[in-house]
Amino acid sequence: MGLKELLLTLAQALVDNPDQVTVNQVEGEKSVILELKVAQEDMGKVIGKQGRIARAIRTLVKAAAAHEGKRVVVEIIQ
Repeated sequence: MGLKELLLTLAQALVDNPDQVTVNQVEGEKSVILELKVAQEDMGKVIGKQGRIARAIRTLVKAAAAHEGKRVVVEIIQ
């Protein structure tokens, strides 16, 4: 499972509208940027109280990326 698929699976498990979850992968020179987009009403579920869920998602994806020898940035966009 790639980083994009991992993020997509994690986000879809958290939200009420999993069909509206999209992940765009942007390849940079030294890192990969993953842009996570969810329905407006699901934004709070992905971010969590004080950003705890977002931090946990970023930690999991960064750990998977480190295992593959890559640097990754997860951005949650509207």
